[in-house]
Amino acid sequence: MSQELIISISGMRGIVGENLTPEIAAAYGCAFGAFLRERKPDKKLTVAVGRDSRPSGQMVFSAVAAGLAAGGVNVVDLGICSTPGVGIMVRHLHCDGGVIITASHNPIPWNGIKLLLDNGIAPPRSMAEDIIGRYHQRAFFLTDSLHCGKITCNGQTPRVHTEKVMAVINPALIAEKQYKVVLDSVNGAGGVAGRYLLEKLGCEVIPLNIEPTGLFAHTPEPTAENLTDLCGQVKQHKAHIGFAQDPDADRLAIVDEQGRYIGEEYSLALAARYVFSKQSGTAAANLSTSRMIDDIAAAAGGSVIRTAVGEANVAEAMLQHHCIIGGEGNGGVIDLRIGPVRDSLVAMALVLQLMAETSKPVGKLADEIGNYVMVKTKYPADKQQAQAMIEKAKTVFAEARMDTTDGCRLDLPDGWIHIRTSNTEPIMRIIMEAKDPDTVRRWTEQIETIRKEVL
Repeated sequence: MSQELIISISGMRGIVGENLTPEIAAAYGCAFGAFLRERKPDKKLTVAVGRDSRPSGQMVFSAVAAGLAAGGVNVVDLGICSTPGVGIMVRHLHCDGGVIITASHNPIPWNGIKLLLDNGIAPPRSMAEDIIGRYHQRAFFLTDSLHCGKITCNGQTPRVHTEKVMAVINPALIAEKQYKVVLDSVNGAGGVAGRYLLEKLGCEVIPLNIEPTGLFAHTPEPTAENLTDLCGQVKQHKAHIGFAQDPDADRLAIVDEQGRYIGEEYSLALAARYVFSKQSGTAAANLSTSRMIDDIAAAAGGSVIRTAVGEANVAEAMLQHHCIIGGEGNGGVIDLRIGPVRDSLVAMALVLQLMAETSKPVGKLADEIGNYVMVKTKYPADKQQAQAMIEKAKTVFAEARMDTTDGCRLDLPDGWIHIRTSNTEPIMRIIMEAKDPDTVRRWTEQIETIRKEVL
C-alpha cells in the first residue's frame, strides 16, 4: 500500500513522485499565499524560500514558488540553506513569511514543505489548520498576469546567520582554545554555514560529508547507530569534539573527545548549562525532553515550562514567558536572541563557549550533568493504534501522573514514559527516562507486551 501524504500543523511531507507532486506543492504554495494575503490585504507580499540539499529540492521549490507567485507574492530564493537560516532571513529581510523545502531527517525519497510566519515561527495550530483547509478546498487567490509575483535570489544566509550567532558569545575566547572539530553535515544544508561559523571561531574543522549533494552518506537522523563514522573520525584525528547536523541543520548531536556518542539530549542540556551560568530565568522544553534541563534550571534558581512536541509549541512558550533558553531533546536548541527556531549553529557556539569558559572537555561536562538513562523507540503505527497503546498503558501504569497534552506522558517516581504519534512520519514514538537501567528495562518489557497486544 502506498504511503499517504502527511499534512499536519508541522507542514507537508511526502514521497516525491508518489504523493508529493508538483501540482500538490504548487497548490500548497497557493494556499499559503492566500492565507498571507488575507492577513495583509493591502501590502505587496514577499516570502523567503530556502531548501535543503535533496535532489528533489529544486523541483519542489519551483512548484511552491510558482504557487506563491500565482497569488501575487514575491519570492526570495535563498537557495540551499538551513531551516534556522530561513527563519533568520525572514526577519532580516522583513518578509511576510517563509518556506523551507525539507523533510528533515527523513530518507532521500522524501521531501516536505514547512511554513513560517513573518516572526520566523511556524504557524500555530489554528493558522496551520486554516492553511490546510484552504489547500483542501482550493480556496486560492490567483492574480492576473500583470500582478504575478517576482522571484529574486539572495545568497547571504550563511554570513547573516553566523554574524547573529557570534554576537551572543565571546568568539575571541573560543579562538584562543584552537579547538579541533569534526563536522558531519550528512551532505545536507548545514555544512556551508556550520563550517563558516566554526572557522570564524578559530576552530580547525575536519569536514565529513559536508558537500550539500543531498545524497546522504548515512541514515540522516543523528542517532548513535548512524554516527559511528563520526565517532571514529574524532578518535582518529584526536579532535576535541564532533558535531553532527541533520539535513536541514536544525538539530545537533555531539561526540566527545574520546569518540563517545553523547547524543542529542546533551545539546540542549549543555547549552542550558552555559546560559543558566550567566543568569537565572525560565526555560522551555517539550514533554519528550530529558529531566537534565530541569536539574540545570533548578540549580540556578530557575524553572522549566513543558510543552507539546513541536518547535512552534516551544517557541510560543518561550516568547510568552520570556525564556532565556529552550528547545527539544532531539538536539534542537532555541535561543531567542538569534531566532525562535531550533538551530544547530547556536548549539555548537554555546557548547564551545561553555568548554572555553570552564576549560573542561565536553565529555567531562556531559558527565557532570547526566545521571539518567533514556531509551527512544519508534514503531510503524496509525493514530488509532497509537491511541489503543496509550489506553492500555494507562491501565498498566495506573499509578502514574498523566499528561495528555500530546499523546500521553506518564510520570512515575523513578522517571517518565511518553507515548505519542509523530507529526511528520507515520510512526509512533515511545520515549522513557529513569535514573537506573533496570527500571528502563522493566518498562521496556511492559511496553513491548502492550505493543504486541495492540499491533
